[in-house]
Amino acid sequence: MNKPELLIPAGSLDVFKVAVDYGADAVYIGGEAYGLRAKAKNFSYDDMAQAIAYAHERGVKVHVTANIFAHNSDIEDAADYFGSLRELKPDALIISDPGMFMTARGVCPEIEIHVSTQANNTNYKTCSFWHEQGAKRVVMARELSLAEIKEIRDKTPESLEIESFIHGAMCISYSGRCLLSAYLTGRDANHGECTHPCRWKYALEEETRPGQFFPVDENERGTYIFNSKDLCMIEHIPELVNAGIDSFKVEGRMKTALYVATVARTYRKAIDWYAESEECYREHMDWLKREIQSCTYREYCTGFYFGHPDKDSQIYGSNTYVHGSTYLGRVEEVKDGCALITQKNKFSVAEEIEIMKPDGTDIPTIVVSMKNADGEYVNSCPHPEEKIWVETDAVPEPGDIIRRVS
Repeated sequence: MNKPELLIPAGSLDVFKVAVDYGADAVYIGGEAYGLRAKAKNFSYDDMAQAIAYAHERGVKVHVTANIFAHNSDIEDAADYFGSLRELKPDALIISDPGMFMTARGVCPEIEIHVSTQANNTNYKTCSFWHEQGAKRVVMARELSLAEIKEIRDKTPESLEIESFIHGAMCISYSGRCLLSAYLTGRDANHGECTHPCRWKYALEEETRPGQFFPVDENERGTYIFNSKDLCMIEHIPELVNAGIDSFKVEGRMKTALYVATVARTYRKAIDWYAESEECYREHMDWLKREIQSCTYREYCTGFYFGHPDKDSQIYGSNTYVHGSTYLGRVEEVKDGCALITQKNKFSVAEEIEIMKPDGTDIPTIVVSMKNADGEYVNSCPHPEEKIWVETDAVPEPGDIIRRVS
């Protein structure tokens, strides 16, 4: 088996470290410019330097996005930006625009270029074209089936790597090329400012066709006709591997540390168990399915991998997430049997919570006591981002995540 890379997103330095610790082979991040997640915290130059050092010390790669659709004003400063990235030595740049591609090739030819899914890579000729230009990897459009990806693999050079999304939010528009946000809010999705209007509530009317109605399922709250389900391929690792995919990519650079930890750890285990044997992978399927549903998610589907999505791939009654668990904090320090965390959600003394470890172990435990930053005993931690010392009947370790399982 050609063991695929597990590529995990991170929108901040703290989440980046979680991705590395919880099983990523590579992490992709965005800088303060040229990425398609402008509302994420993103990484300053110093943050990038710390992240790359942290990852490389642990044998993990770092990919940096520069995948906007560039205008003239973007191109003018791109060379300086790529020059600064060259000093940091990331492992790859993710680019969709040919002008940005040419600029990066000229400034930092030693850094791999991966062609973003935004470039609409839907056939083997396109993939071969990018390979001839010097691309090391092409990210498949999400509109491809596994059969199409396998044909691309069979008809492109072996030295060209194939990357595909295997988990996360699906976009209603073709390969993410959407104008809804720009039209409705003035924020351009293709410059990283998407406001996700596809998740809003709509009523449908076509003014020139009176009496002709588009069939819409709805309830008393309205309809969310553009609201697609999330992609989840945890039950289909063999098919992904057999299609020849080199890198399994997870969507979500704006997700929490708990989401990143849960998804990274679950797919890490799935890939490793399948590498051991398909029987081993199948034996653990109940755990894999239960765990992937413990993070925040919309209902799951398999996207385009087994054919075009149908009406069952949309969510019509709500735009809300399913909350399988709640992020309480990550252990920063342990002293005298107490764990220091920065509180992410309120919890209380005597409550049952869970210690989530990178190796796949989950330890149910009871909150025995709490102290605030002043050393005072408290019954709960209601203030966001407050530092809190937590005593539990099972002592966690630094780096463990504390969560409440629904």
